This record gives sequence, C-alpha cells and structure tokens, in this order.
Amino acid sequence: MELKRVVVTGLGALTPIGNTKDEYWDGLVSGKSGAAPITYYDTEKFKTKFACELKNFNVTDFIDRKEARKMDRFAQYAMVAADEAIEDSKLDLDVVNKLRVGVIWGAGIGGLETFQNEVLNFASGDGTPRFNPFFIPKMIADIAPGNISIKHGFMGPNYTTVSACASSANAMFDALNSIRLGHTDVVVTGGSEAAVTIAGMGGFNAMHALSTRNESPETASRPFDGTRDGFVLGEGAGALVLEEYEHAKARGAKIYAEFIGGGLSSDAYHMTAPHPDGIGVIAVMKNCLENAGLNPEDVDHINTHGTSTPLGDVAELKAISEVFGDHAKSININSTKSMTGHLLGAAGAIEAISVILAMENGIVPPTINHTTVDENIDPELNLTLNKAQKRDVKVAMSNTFGFGGHNACVIFKKID
Repeated sequence: MELKRVVVTGLGALTPIGNTKDEYWDGLVSGKSGAAPITYYDTEKFKTKFACELKNFNVTDFIDRKEARKMDRFAQYAMVAADEAIEDSKLDLDVVNKLRVGVIWGAGIGGLETFQNEVLNFASGDGTPRFNPFFIPKMIADIAPGNISIKHGFMGPNYTTVSACASSANAMFDALNSIRLGHTDVVVTGGSEAAVTIAGMGGFNAMHALSTRNESPETASRPFDGTRDGFVLGEGAGALVLEEYEHAKARGAKIYAEFIGGGLSSDAYHMTAPHPDGIGVIAVMKNCLENAGLNPEDVDHINTHGTSTPLGDVAELKAISEVFGDHAKSININSTKSMTGHLLGAAGAIEAISVILAMENGIVPPTINHTTVDENIDPELNLTLNKAQKRDVKVAMSNTFGFGGHNACVIFKKID
C-alpha cells in the first residue's frame, strides 16, 4: 500500500524559557537559560539546588481550579500545550471526524509528585490508608492523553508511550505511522513531564546524573563543553498536531513542515550509560534516514540528545560522524537542552518543535554555555556554539535517547 503523507499543522510549547511556542522560540534564538534555584521545595540538604522550572505559570489561567486539582502537574502541562497546538492548527472541532482523531502522548515518569506526596502523607500519619480518591488517576502516565481526548471528544487511538527520555519521540513516530497507514486523519502528539520534585531530584542525584554547579545554575547545562558535569532537570510539555496531507490541504491549513520519517533502536548495553561506540545511536539514525527515504547528505540540521553528560555527548557525536561521514562537518548540530534543561519524556517533543521552527525561520538556535574545548570531540563539527546561526534548513533531524537503551529519531522536511 502507498503510505500517506503526514504534515505538522499545529504547535504548542510550555517550557522553562517560554510558556507558548512563540516565547519558546524567542528564548531559543536569544540563547536564554531556563536554569535557576528551585522554588518548589527546600533544597538545603540536596546536592543539586537548581533546575529548569516553568516561569510565571499559573495553571488556573488555563484550567478551572477544580479540574486542575484532579491532575498532576505533568497532566496539566499536557493540557495547556495540547490546547495551544489545537488552536494553532485552526482545526474545526465541529466539523472534523473525531472518530479519526487520536491522541498519542509520551511521558517518561508520569505523576511522580502525586505519588511522592501521597506516600509522604501516609508515612506521616497513623498508618490508616487515607489516600486521595484521585491518587491513581492523577499518577498514571496514560491520563494525559486521556484528559486531552475527553476534553475535545477525540475518539481515535489514545495512549501513552513510555521509553524514558525517548518517550515523546516514540509517541510522535507512532502518530506518524497511524496517519501513514490510514488509521487516522489527525493525531495530537507530544509529551510532558514534571519531575522537579523531592523524589525526582533526589533520585537523579543518587545516580550522580545531575550537574552540581550550584554557584552558577544558568551555565550548568553545557553540552559538548569540556567541563560539563551532568544534566539539568527541566519540566514542561510540547505538543504537535499531525495531519494527513490531503486532509490539511483540503481545509487550507497552515503547514509547518512534512514529517517524513522516524527510527527506533536499542543499545542493549547498560541501564543508564550509552554504548561507548554509539552502536545503537548509529542504528537509529540509519533507520530514520532509511524510513524517510533520504541520504545522509540531505540533512542540514541535527538537534542532538546532547544532555551535557561526559559520556553521552561524546558517544552521540562520534555516531553522527560515523553515519554522516564528511557531510557531518556541513551540518548545523546543536543541543537546545543547554537552554531548556532536560525535559525527560517531553524532550523529544519540544526539540522536534525547535527543528521545525528552525526550518520555518531559517535560523538554528545555539548550544549555549560553551567555554572549554573537549579534546574527545571533533573540532571540525559545527556545534552552533553560543550564538544562533542563519541557515536555510530544508531537512532537520532530532535525536532522543532514554535510560534502558531506548533510542528514537525523527526527521522533518520543509514542504514545497
């Protein structure tokens, strides 16, 4: 069967550097850091005292207070970003066939804060299990797409993908295939996460995964820099409305880009560390190019996973050099995590939005905070350091990898 074409017609972003897709883009291009001291709880006894929290965000500006209380923050963030994307798409909800509209979402953890608080409340009591009746519905990772579909009446496929930090890229690839194969006309996809909590920060600190640059939070996320010491945790959500091309064309929709392919692979190596030779990363990028019907030299821009960890950054760049050969030196490579921090299950979605907007605006956002050369990184690679660069981006790729060895890659093309 002939696969249907899939395009992006709506975008929504709720991030540490901007609470809408336009604010997010402005923050990216200007090289804005979202890292700052944590405000959610007392960090006195924690190794890491900062994160990339949302700024000036009040959920009741978007969701009724009573309804918001029934949702964990990760689900609230999903609703806000999805609503922006749906509005941006100008999809007529009174006309569209809702049986053919799905919601496929990604979350690496789900309602961690809800789980944490309920257990702490129980532990501080007399042993009587007085749990909130919304405890389970607030906690489960699949509730985010459930809430989106309930609000808008979307009756197509509805589920959450969970593959750690690759979750939302995984969700986007599933959504792409749902439309390609003719199962749906429209899918709202993306991801959300809200792990800046006592349990989240404490757990990642115990793994020695987080930066401890407490004296200078805004410079702590420094992918590819020789002095990087771990990632900075972020929170938020990214949402995309994907649509079958003829369906979008028939209603005169604005088309941001064509979603032309994706790939998945596994390192099959270690719970948390990347394969030192980048075998799984090489495989996922090759899978993605093959799925999209492209050659390596077709790619202009890659937003890397680039978390600012000593091992991960080097392994990924070596894999890019292996897959793209000499052409790797002609690609604008960056890591927007240098600004947003690492949004875990939402990372793939907000980084896909970044590459789509880079194509639309002809600008590649920078990798900020680079001061020291890493001798293990090829100096001829263009890592778009410290300042945005103008570039006519026709094809852009985004990499996202997760604990457990999960690798996901998506690729977009400027539409003719």
